[in-house]
Amino acid sequence: MRADRRLPLIIATALFIENMDSTAIATSLPAIAADLGTEPIALKLALTAYLIALAVLIPVSGWVADRFGARNVFTGAIVVFLLGSIGCANADSLGQMVAARFLQGAGGALMVPVGRLVLLRAVPKADLVRALSWVTIPALVAPMLGPPLGGAISTYADWRWIFLINLPMGVLGIWLGWRFVPDLREPVKPMDWFGFALSGGGLALALFGFSTLGRHLVPLQIALATLALGVAMLAGYVLHARRHPHPLLDLKLFRLRSFRAGVVGGSLFRIGIGATPLLLPLLLQLGFGLSPLQSGLLTFASAIGAMFMKTIAAGVLHRWGFRRVLWVNALIGASSMIVYGAFRPETPHWLILGVLLVGGCFRSLQFTALNAISYADVDPPRMGHASSLAGMMQQLSLALGVTIGGYALQAAAGLGGRDLGEPANFTWAFLVVGLVSATSVFLMRRLPADAGAELAGRAEVGKEVVEQKPEQRTAT
Repeated sequence: MRADRRLPLIIATALFIENMDSTAIATSLPAIAADLGTEPIALKLALTAYLIALAVLIPVSGWVADRFGARNVFTGAIVVFLLGSIGCANADSLGQMVAARFLQGAGGALMVPVGRLVLLRAVPKADLVRALSWVTIPALVAPMLGPPLGGAISTYADWRWIFLINLPMGVLGIWLGWRFVPDLREPVKPMDWFGFALSGGGLALALFGFSTLGRHLVPLQIALATLALGVAMLAGYVLHARRHPHPLLDLKLFRLRSFRAGVVGGSLFRIGIGATPLLLPLLLQLGFGLSPLQSGLLTFASAIGAMFMKTIAAGVLHRWGFRRVLWVNALIGASSMIVYGAFRPETPHWLILGVLLVGGCFRSLQFTALNAISYADVDPPRMGHASSLAGMMQQLSLALGVTIGGYALQAAAGLGGRDLGEPANFTWAFLVVGLVSATSVFLMRRLPADAGAELAGRAEVGKEVVEQKPEQRTAT
């Protein structure tokens, strides 16, 4: 294997097993719930536990890599992820599943960010785009393979194999990582441990308390107390960050209009996206009576749409600019989620596939634009802080999406006096999360007309648009 491809492909193994696992489990939630003797909606905790771990630990991944060495942390993180996978495969209760998923998330929070950090430091800038393209391939392929594969395993075998199929790839990644990943280290900067305790502990407690308000896993009183304590700790972090010279999360970044729109507005949009992996498989299996395999063969269409949009996203942004694309596409993307709620058992499968395909296209375009505009006005010294804060907010919004979508589904069933799996309940649930995503428009529209012009290959002079040369464009 060529040396310039070897390192990116080793890093890609971590991204592959992470994406394969997260997409396969969503298709199998009803089967897992039935075997564990719990309600399918209660398994939202298995999804949120993983995301909570990511949100808590991603901000410290860079410091951990510098302190213990990138190679040690990368390979160790894969080990932790695989141990969490084995724990999931052997779970006999909801509590065990949630704990194992959190362990998986702890590994995922370190192995992928640290792997990308290795590339940024080890690969020459002239080869970086090519290297990153090799890494992103599994990020596109795994979401296409995950739903059908997870559905096939749940339909014809035991769902526990979903968490074991990644073991060979993970072991290979550990061996290759130990042999070829350089043990890069940078001088360790002082760590804001008190800030980490407040922000990480506050996030974990607040999200866990909010997720368990549905009286799953812990009593309501404990959930409320946990939520209140988490919110208090987060408020304490805000006060701490104002006084600390080098806080873990630099909240002053939100003063930048482009960063605020990309991260806060993007978080609102991602809430709807976060709910979809929970709601859509439940609709197809509980509401329509489809098998996990049939469900997976429908839901993977979104990944195909996302892959297609990656090929034309830069051209769309160059033609229309970030501001127009972001607010118009936010409305289209939110509307597509609301349309999911109109699916019924008699809806032709070709039509469902088409809607999911188109929805995946617009979702991918929005993510591409959001990921770029968030850093448009961030100066290089603060880029690391911006990346950590944006990564944390992304995982937080996805966890909130799962929780809000689950509560909306439960509320619709309770208020309507219907069984949880009735399609009418999903109509209301998708409407709620779609409207939440649509609120991101208010932040997108407040962007200046020339926001991200350099990234999109556009520069406005007066009222005329001056196109930049292709080599000047950096939007991806």
